Amino acid sequence: MLVEEPQEPEIPVTILTGFLGAGKTTLLNRILKENHQYRIAIIENEFGPENIDNDLIITENREQIVSMNNGCVCCTIRGDLSRVLTELRHKREKGDIDYDYVVIETSGVANPGPVAQTFFMDDAVAPFFRLDGVVTVVDAKHGGEALDTEDNARDQVGFADRILVSKCDLVDEKTLEAFEARLRSMNARAPIRRVNMGDCPVDVVLNIAGFNMNDVLDVDPKFFNDDHHLHHHNDDIHTFVFESERPFDLQKFERYISSLTSVYGQDMLRYKGLVYFQGVDRRVVFQGVHMLAVSDVLGPWGDRKPASKLVFIGRNLPEEAIRKGLEVCLAD
Repeated sequence: MLVEEPQEPEIPVTILTGFLGAGKTTLLNRILKENHQYRIAIIENEFGPENIDNDLIITENREQIVSMNNGCVCCTIRGDLSRVLTELRHKREKGDIDYDYVVIETSGVANPGPVAQTFFMDDAVAPFFRLDGVVTVVDAKHGGEALDTEDNARDQVGFADRILVSKCDLVDEKTLEAFEARLRSMNARAPIRRVNMGDCPVDVVLNIAGFNMNDVLDVDPKFFNDDHHLHHHNDDIHTFVFESERPFDLQKFERYISSLTSVYGQDMLRYKGLVYFQGVDRRVVFQGVHMLAVSDVLGPWGDRKPASKLVFIGRNLPEEAIRKGLEVCLAD
């Protein structure tokens, strides 16, 4: 009997986050107004007439599902995210609504971590919805103050697969460059892009493949040029990179990662790595969110020299201790 390989979930999902006033709603309205190839279901947890332009609304029960004039739909979370996604899926299967993409706009004060974990841990969600990426909007004018005072604002930057900097015209170039350097020190994985929310291209937000299991470790080259070890703002979230041309011992590595996530998992926001194991002739990539890590075996190393490169983004992580722990896992 032939066993079918599991199918990749067909519906991609983008989590759109950012602190209060950063410009998420302006960006969302931009997506709703544009004639693009997507039929998007938008899930908001602060839905109301003040969020979505009234002239975009066509009809239907505003308490649950609202249709937009460009084929998008919008709904409000009135309970658990898993339940809302399941209801949307059932409506799609019955032909009540039609969509091929989901955008979740989080509350401005929300931590996107638990939302991201839903797509890996929830059996009612994971087979049907695929997390494409976390897009975080930060305000060049007031974002620094939010990062200084709000834990969730820093978490939103740490979880990001892409960072969009808004309101750049309200600050001078020197201030903007310093702010971007700060963002890189917190999250070197996420490309940073200056945007005008009213003109932001849709492809900057959707289908960015931030959670794809591949060997691309998007660490901004400027990260290595910045004096990122001097955390002038005392940010509790930062990035560090571990590299080695020596192979890991597979069993030691797995045990260490398991113990590391059990102790520091809540503070390990995002981590991803291309790993070189002794006795394994293929590249192995792994990534995680908090305590949940997944891995996949890729193709052979080919012409490239085998080496490991691991990127960690977290809150008050003991960088030197983790480096030493990883070094102990290297094969003799």
